[in-house]
Amino acid sequence: MGFKEKCFKKSLWVFHLSAGSCNNCDIEILDCLTPRYDIERFGMKLVGSIRHADVLLVTGVVTKKLLPRIKEVYDQAPKPIVVVAIGVCSCTGGMFKDCYTFKGPLDKVIPVDAYVPGCPPKPEAMLAGIMKLLNK
Repeated sequence: MGFKEKCFKKSLWVFHLSAGSCNNCDIEILDCLTPRYDIERFGMKLVGSIRHADVLLVTGVVTKKLLPRIKEVYDQAPKPIVVVAIGVCSCTGGMFKDCYTFKGPLDKVIPVDAYVPGCPPKPEAMLAGIMKLLNK
């Protein structure tokens, strides 16, 4: 039985890592928890520690200052873990890709399983991305 089969047969616990974004993606992630979108109906729960998580959501730009922190959080995560890049900043760098502190998209730092592009991505897009992961 592979990772995806083991991981998605239970409720997914999600840890959110903000890598210094403008907070729009963070607000949309929190919007997924409201009764309007209710991501908990799929068994997903936002947790406060990476050590308890099955999924790592990353928002924001990978900068020189945050690069070691992102690697540290990923190393502390129980393996296997699903990594989801939320927003155009973590997917490609967005409007910050020409900045001198930009260290590349998230997939150059840690392995990424899914991308949810957008600035900011709407809760519907995040739910669609999560459902695609669940249906794999």
